[in-house]
Amino acid sequence: MHARAETAASWPEEIFSILQRFEVRQVPYVPDAGHSELIERVLGSPAMRGIALTTEEEGVALLAGAWAGGQRGVLLMQSSGVGNCINMLSLVQIFRFPFLTLVTMRGEWGEFNPWQVPMGSNTQGILELAGIKVLRASHPGEVREVVEAGAAQAYNACTPTAVLLSQRLIGAKVFTK
Repeated sequence: MHARAETAASWPEEIFSILQRFEVRQVPYVPDAGHSELIERVLGSPAMRGIALTTEEEGVALLAGAWAGGQRGVLLMQSSGVGNCINMLSLVQIFRFPFLTLVTMRGEWGEFNPWQVPMGSNTQGILELAGIKVLRASHPGEVREVVEAGAAQAYNACTPTAVLLSQRLIGAKVFTK
């Protein structure tokens, strides 16, 4: 359950439309409530293939293979999964393939779980140290523009890019008894 802060129902749909325009075909993901609406759209699309992963680093390798096979992909993950990818991100630099990841943030806006805070606080810096350009969307009105810019950087300029979807945007998780 999420307590939505400053959300609008349309931003996951806007992301899906951008992915369609950029002809994204493969969408690896680790199940995540913050990406749930987008994942549902991908799974319902005949033009995209959603691929459930057991761990996020599999998605980096899958995107390298997708590109080698002539397809574009996007990796969906939560900020805690960035730590799982750190070694695998070297593939992006070595093989210079278009890399785009959409990262739902934890450990920031209204976080209740102290285990999420360290990675959430360091996600941007870790990605930048790995050579990934980082963009951030914190409000529904900026999601389309930020994701569009990220996709253009990744697919047109071959600049590895992560778009962080802030916890303020997706809402803080709330667990009740």
